Amino acid sequence: MNLAAQLAEGVAQLGLSLPPQTQQQLFDYLALLDKWNQVYNLTAVRDPSDMVSQHLLDCLAVAPHVSAVTILDVGSGAGLPGIPLALALPHAQVTLLDSSQKKTAFLRQAVIELGLGNATVECARVETWRAAQPFELVISRALSDLAELVTLAGQHMAAGGTLAAMKGVYPHEELAHLPHDLGFRLRRAQALSVPGLRAARHLLLLERT
Repeated sequence: MNLAAQLAEGVAQLGLSLPPQTQQQLFDYLALLDKWNQVYNLTAVRDPSDMVSQHLLDCLAVAPHVSAVTILDVGSGAGLPGIPLALALPHAQVTLLDSSQKKTAFLRQAVIELGLGNATVECARVETWRAAQPFELVISRALSDLAELVTLAGQHMAAGGTLAAMKGVYPHEELAHLPHDLGFRLRRAQALSVPGLRAARHLLLLERT
């Protein structure tokens, strides 16, 4: 199966309806990531077919379960999940936040080349950065610990908003150690089935009590 068919089939399995132009932009993003990866080592995933499942479809699997006008991708790295979400959710304004100069240089180039009018890039540490407005959805694929995500990124969430963590296996222990003084609780845990990815995936949606 070629990459175009792999992506199209995966998108259909996720229940998403993405126009051909958007799917082409996803491919353009993949090509750009592959090109920059040879110099800057943005991701350990090298095979384009693996990138489709482990990066594109893994991030797109989140799209049906989030609804927000403003999204902050914390520790965006190579733009995951922020860039796929910006493409799949064109009504949303997505901010890609990372503290690495080389990664934000890639992100800025990707935003320009993909023509992403609904994405902006910020180079700063999440704990010291100050946004003009809080976000309806704060999401991270990079921060490995829920307590760390709540502590560092919770400040950027708007009242009534959602803090979302992309996880592998269900993190029972991390949930048990959520810092209660910050007032966050689990609203919903969504098991995800990612086409082509034989691994457990979960989306944890947290809210303030």
